[in-house]
This record gives sequence, C-alpha cells and structure tokens, in this order.
Amino acid sequence: MMHAKSDSDVTSLDPSSPRSPKRPVYYVQSPSRDSNDGDKSSSMQNTHAYNTPTESPSHPSYGRHSRASSASRFSGTFRSSRGRKRNYREWPECNVIEEEGDYNEFYADRVHTRRCQIFIGIIGFVVLFSVFCLIIWGASRPYKAEIIVKSLTVHNFYFGEGSDMTGVPTKMLTMNCSMKMNVYNPATFFGIHVSSTPVNLMFSEIAVATGELKKYYQPRKSHRLVTVNLKGNKIPLYGAGAGLAVSDSSGGVPMALVFEVRQRGNVVGKLVKARHRRHISCSLIIDSHNNKPIKLKEKSCTYI
Repeated sequence: MMHAKSDSDVTSLDPSSPRSPKRPVYYVQSPSRDSNDGDKSSSMQNTHAYNTPTESPSHPSYGRHSRASSASRFSGTFRSSRGRKRNYREWPECNVIEEEGDYNEFYADRVHTRRCQIFIGIIGFVVLFSVFCLIIWGASRPYKAEIIVKSLTVHNFYFGEGSDMTGVPTKMLTMNCSMKMNVYNPATFFGIHVSSTPVNLMFSEIAVATGELKKYYQPRKSHRLVTVNLKGNKIPLYGAGAGLAVSDSSGGVPMALVFEVRQRGNVVGKLVKARHRRHISCSLIIDSHNNKPIKLKEKSCTYI
C-alpha cells in the first residue's frame, strides 16, 4: 500500500536526484522593442524565464529586486519560452521636463513692447527732425534779398491821336524802355530763386508799359545785375491824355515803377523753404526828348 507524499517529503528530496519532481518554471513576458510591428512583433514578444519561485514576480524578494533595478534597463541574454535567446539593449535614461502653461501671452507682451519701442523711436525722430528744421527755418528768415533799382532807359516814346478797340477816339501812347536793378543774396548757406510780378510803368493809374522779370536762380553770397524790358503799344489814355501833353510840353512826364520781387530759398531741400517778398515803388520823370538812362536815387524808391 502506497502512502501519499507530504509537502515536506517533496521539499526534502535532493534537487539533483532524478526522482525529484520538476520545478515549475515561471515566465514573464516583456514588451517588444517596436510596438508598431503588428501581429508579427506581438507574436514574438520576449518571455523571461525564471526557474525558482524566488525569481518569480510573486515572490517578495522579486519585488525588492525589481524596485532596485527599475531605475534603469539592462542588457543581457534571456531564454524565451521557445528556447530562443534574445538580446536586450540597454535603454538610456533621460529626464523629461514637462513644460506647463501657455506662453502665448508672454510672446504677445514682447511683441507689444517691441512695437511700442518702434513707435516711440519714430515719434522721437520726427520731433527731433521737426525741431531741427524749425531752427534752420528761423535762422534763414533774416536773409532777405537786397534789391536796388539802378536806372530806367527810354528807347522809344510816341504820343499821338488814335482810337481804342471800340473805335472811341483818344490819345494813344507807345513806348519801349528797360529797367536795371541789382539783386544781392546775403544768405550764407542757401541759394534763392528770384521772380517777380509784372513790372508796370504807371501814368495816372494807367499802366503805359509792362514787363516781367524772368525767373532765375542766384547762388549764395552773390550779386546780379538784372535787366527788365517794358513795352507799351498804343495804350489808350482817355482823359489822362491831356495831362500827359501838358507835362511833356513842360519838360517831363511824372511816372512810377511798381512791382514786387519774390524770392524762395530751399534751405533743407523742399522740406524747409524760406520765402520773402519785397514791394518796390519808384517815382521818376521821363523826358520824351532824351534817351539817356534815368538814374534813380535811393530816396526815389521805397522797398517794403
């Protein structure tokens, strides 16, 4: 009669004895290296074999061992359930810092600050440039062109009877003369563009001869003698004709030169311009029988 063996009898047998029972083998599967290989990779997942219960995951010593070795992966050769050997490479550890929070607000603040700095810089440049232009403009204001009317020469003077465009008979005057004047630009750092309104030779509020100064450019610190030709062809005098005849018979006809000289100086290109006007009026007496130049004295002309 056979007796059943107790657990103590089984554990007391020599492990090397051929009669000893086979020890249970524990297997632990490890994840495959590539999780994206599909069915083939999942079917060939590595299996770790443990020969003793102490090496199994359920044994207490295994827990301590696994916690000690969980900080890093290791390389080695293990035998799978099918008896094949698998080599495992060591996976290096790396510290991953998870950034939390939204940085869009931080970048938006930086962009806003940058735009404010650019805007302030532009405003500052405009203000400084405006102040600079204002200073230059103020410095250019005193530089007015100095104009002196030198003489008036009568080349042709004819007085007679005639009729106007409507056929009304009246006294008619035809004359041709030239005026000379000196223009001086006192500006030290810019030239001027000189022009004028029509230059009129007036008799009793009637323009008997008209001319115009051609526009020109005059450099800084320079003098220029300008000649203006005045012409009047068959100018009707109407009621003033009688006074002209009397004045001419007495030795001279009182007349006046009236015009305005304009000057423009480009101080800083076309951004800063210095403009001046001078109204000139000269009184003189013309002798129709004398073709010599009539020199005008300083007291004969007013410059406003």
